[in-house]
Amino acid sequence: MTTTAANIPDEKILELLKQQQASGMERGMRMMMDKYQSRLFSTIYKIVGNTEDAADVLQNCFIKAYRAIGKFEQKAQLYTWLYRIATNESLTFLRKKKKNNTLGLDEIPAIANQITGSSTIESDKIERLLQEAIDSLPEKQQMVFIMRYYDEMPYDDMAEKLGTSKGALKASFHHAVKKVETYLKKSDIY
Repeated sequence: MTTTAANIPDEKILELLKQQQASGMERGMRMMMDKYQSRLFSTIYKIVGNTEDAADVLQNCFIKAYRAIGKFEQKAQLYTWLYRIATNESLTFLRKKKKNNTLGLDEIPAIANQITGSSTIESDKIERLLQEAIDSLPEKQQMVFIMRYYDEMPYDDMAEKLGTSKGALKASFHHAVKKVETYLKKSDIY
């Protein structure tokens, strides 16, 4: 019976990644990439909207994960940790890419559309303020906001990935949206 990447337990991958020997670390990295690259690529692509850019961001995501694997405390699942890195890398990429561009209302992220009300807004300012607002959230609310807002993940899937109830996730998302709105209101973009 052949072992596919999807069937390899995260514990085995982490064991290899945390080895001192380069061959074990390389094998663990290859397993992690084989297991998660398509799911992470899909998430990144939804955020950046371009195949080449998504591939670059995915590569950066794995490089970051490789460098930080020693700090991974296994409080969350490996995919959840990688997902967080991927969404943060995607948002960073968008911020850099959209500097100095002015977009119409229909091209700005949905929350900015709801919050603003004007037809033309500098996208770099919106992206920067939105990222600042997200960064100001508690970690759990950040994760829920990113999963729901950027990845449009259903609450059932989120509950399964995060090991919590749908009701708790809905409450976290609601509180996160309110905090983001409050942050943006204070920033005078309303």
